[in-house]
Amino acid sequence: MAGERKLKDLPYAYGALKGLSEQLVKWHHGVHHAGYVKKLNEIEATLETADKTAANANYSAYGELKRRETFNASGVLLHELYWESLGGDGKIDEGSGIAKKIIDDFGSFEKWQEDIVACAKASTGWAILCLDPADDKLRNYLCDSHNQGAVWGATPLLALDVFEHAYYHDYGPDRAKYITAFLENVNWKAVDERLGKANGK
Repeated sequence: MAGERKLKDLPYAYGALKGLSEQLVKWHHGVHHAGYVKKLNEIEATLETADKTAANANYSAYGELKRRETFNASGVLLHELYWESLGGDGKIDEGSGIAKKIIDDFGSFEKWQEDIVACAKASTGWAILCLDPADDKLRNYLCDSHNQGAVWGATPLLALDVFEHAYYHDYGPDRAKYITAFLENVNWKAVDERLGKANGK
């Protein structure tokens, strides 16, 4: 039913991440992420009674609701992926499927990391490691907004939030230090499991 989405609990304690304070994580999860869930519920409920006969490309209440629907829905999904991508020690198992795939597609883990860091520094919203079904290659995509920059059919495997709410409390304008902290907390086992599911394993 519309309007019944719930905020998922974190798979670890608020203070469990290295380099990300408990307060930052509480705000990020309990305020920002929760806000997307709340607004998506409101939008879905309002769409049930919205006047579709007045839909118009210049402006209509229905059109604006549909635009914000994808923004908030993607915000919910990406934040869930963000939290599920964390909670590890940042060390990748060199024998894992994800490690082998990264080396195959980027040349080395170091080259992948250089690329995701650059992508995160250049983005105003997200840097996302995805599997592109068009050629079965891993790519880091830059998404300035939750619903802008994604590739249809691509499977997101790792999501790095670089909106200022994700780091400013701890790092101020030093986004690079936050990106380092994020990478030191990546749960590569979870990323590897997502790749396996994307490949039907």
